Amino acid sequence: MIPCRHLIMAKLQFSMAILTLSFISSFNSITSSTFTLTNQCNYPVWAGLLSGAGTAPLPTTGFPLQPSQSNSVQVPPGWSGRMWGRTLCSTDSTGRFSCVTGDCGSGTIECNGSGAAPPTTLAEFTLNGANGMDFYDVSLVDGYNLPMMVVPQGGTGGNCNVTGCIADLNKNCPSALRLTATGGSDESVACKSACEAFGDPMYCCSGAYSTPQTCSPTSYSEYFKTACPTAYSYAYDDGSSTFTCSSANYVITFCPTPANSRKTTGAGQPPADSSGGSSLAEALGGHSVMVIAVLLLTMVWKL
Repeated sequence: MIPCRHLIMAKLQFSMAILTLSFISSFNSITSSTFTLTNQCNYPVWAGLLSGAGTAPLPTTGFPLQPSQSNSVQVPPGWSGRMWGRTLCSTDSTGRFSCVTGDCGSGTIECNGSGAAPPTTLAEFTLNGANGMDFYDVSLVDGYNLPMMVVPQGGTGGNCNVTGCIADLNKNCPSALRLTATGGSDESVACKSACEAFGDPMYCCSGAYSTPQTCSPTSYSEYFKTACPTAYSYAYDDGSSTFTCSSANYVITFCPTPANSRKTTGAGQPPADSSGGSSLAEALGGHSVMVIAVLLLTMVWKL
């Protein structure tokens, strides 16, 4: 007969083995994701990052990206927020930093909790939301300032589709929506939303137009939607513009090339960074996890 004390120890160690296995199987859901921001424009872009209310702040809220430069940010599970690119930025004689498009008004390269002034192309994320899925989109609801693409990498579940807007909407932006740089040039550096340009509730989906039934696409939102069919063009454009994935890393590219913009699933993409959202099970391999399980159970039965 096993002494009572030994029996208790055996039960405790068996419980620890079960807890360890549970930890291994769920490890993927508690690791951070790697967001890689890449600038393929032929001009500098200053990234801006904003965490949503009640979510953990990121280690940075803004940084410069020279052409062909990338920078990766670790994003915690459960994070929600938005990322964007700022253009035509400079520092004045007093040391204040500002941008013609996407400016966050902080006066520094770091946005420090401030969002982008429209018109700005936005990448929006909610990680580990309903049913453990990530929700993401590229939004032109606040207008457009530069092309952007979001590519999930190594994700499972959901559709994990590429989304974004690769078209240059500034070139043919309707005259009423154009944002032009100072200096007398009529060249459009960003394209406003009709809501910002006119302030009419019909365009803003507000007041009497505040429901999906009363707020419909307009000729202005159709300009955005025709050029960028997977991007949000107005407030209730959810059906064709919100995408889901799980356990993925994400690459946000400014000025993506058409060759890299094909709609595909994240399953075919190479992993961005093994230190990001990949699980312990993936790092060890599924068979290794089973080996660990057998070893733990063997140790228990030898007690």
